[in-house]
Amino acid sequence: MPLSFPHTMQPSRRDMLCAGTLAIGGINLSHLLRAEEAVSGSSAKSAIVILLDGGPSHIDTFDPKPTAPREMRGEFGTISTALPGVQFCEHLPQLAQATDRYALVRGVSHALSDHGLGKKYILTGTPPLASIQYPSYSAVMNYRNPAAIDLPGSVAIPRSPQGPGFLGIEHASFETGKFPKAGRSLDVPALALPAGTTTPMLERRERLRRTLDQKLEQSGNSTLLLDGMDRHSQKAYSILTSRRTRAAFDLSQEKPAFAKQFAQDSFSQSCLLAIRLVEAGVRCVTISFGGWDTHRNNFPTLKNKNLPRLDTGLVALLQGLTQRGLFDSTTVLATGEFGRTPKINAYGQPGREHYAKCMFMLLAGGGIVGGQVVGGSDTTGALPVDVSISPDDVAATFYTSLGMDPEQVLHSPDGRPVTLVRNGSPIRELLRGS
Repeated sequence: MPLSFPHTMQPSRRDMLCAGTLAIGGINLSHLLRAEEAVSGSSAKSAIVILLDGGPSHIDTFDPKPTAPREMRGEFGTISTALPGVQFCEHLPQLAQATDRYALVRGVSHALSDHGLGKKYILTGTPPLASIQYPSYSAVMNYRNPAAIDLPGSVAIPRSPQGPGFLGIEHASFETGKFPKAGRSLDVPALALPAGTTTPMLERRERLRRTLDQKLEQSGNSTLLLDGMDRHSQKAYSILTSRRTRAAFDLSQEKPAFAKQFAQDSFSQSCLLAIRLVEAGVRCVTISFGGWDTHRNNFPTLKNKNLPRLDTGLVALLQGLTQRGLFDSTTVLATGEFGRTPKINAYGQPGREHYAKCMFMLLAGGGIVGGQVVGGSDTTGALPVDVSISPDDVAATFYTSLGMDPEQVLHSPDGRPVTLVRNGSPIRELLRGS
């Protein structure tokens, strides 16, 4: 959409450049990046957020109930983990032996069993409100500690499941639009130049922009607003022409010895890409792993597809981060939007329904004490036992592990003060040094 100007204001050279010449191949990206100002003071850590989209069954994954009636415990057996007395579903053997690398939170509970509302809650740490849209984890990280000028602050594979809320579209995630494939460069639409536009052409336009900027500054005809527009157009240009960014998305450049530990499926390859992006300097990578909405065919879907992929991919991610020296500086959060009902439904192809009263979350990496299970559920997986843990508490823990105060106050565009996590408290036993 073209820029518009009041009838009393003629567009300047800078307006024309932002709206026209330099914007070729960059105007949409510059809109996403505009007003991305650094808020210093936070640590230079990164995060990888894995959304198990659809809501995985806690009973058929990390919180099995072997003594429950069959119509609740389901078809799967259990296996012992490296933690004494802790059992997982039999189809998670690698994760069962890698429990020292992560912390499992059982008995997380909330009341939003709708996919859309549940995701808004889980990925922001605050129940959805009609009055204001809370930002995703990735948007907050992008806002608090932007990446280098030639890198996107956050990346979503393939698309962002939660937007930037009141922080504005300039803090939205850079979407890949597709999943990566083994041994290939990911052709990201946002990095593609329009037909007929080449990198040398953009470089010539950038040199022209800089020359005209100098002339404009010498004449004194400049405003902070227009300076800001140029600044974020500059970031868009830097990303479009960045060899570092393009290299990070190119899995063909990965060392074969490292790449071979990642399976060929989309989730494992997304985990490999996430490591490369974090290593390059991207602050937050969100991976969407769908297919968990198992109203029907719950057991064959989990056994033959989802659980083996989760088991292999997540272990490879944690191992890969460790091998690259990134584990201690990267917080990993894996979660669905809710769990699934303890009682199996009566369909001809049995499954489980939406269930928000009990679910699991998994945390690992920077600031997180692994090798433990926090929280729990009753003998049928219906309700938490002892202490109920909310998504707000996990959000407060996540932000604290990244050096952010979950009680910090942000401001909406109209100046309204908004507490980052309104009701949650950090789970201290999960945090190093607590």
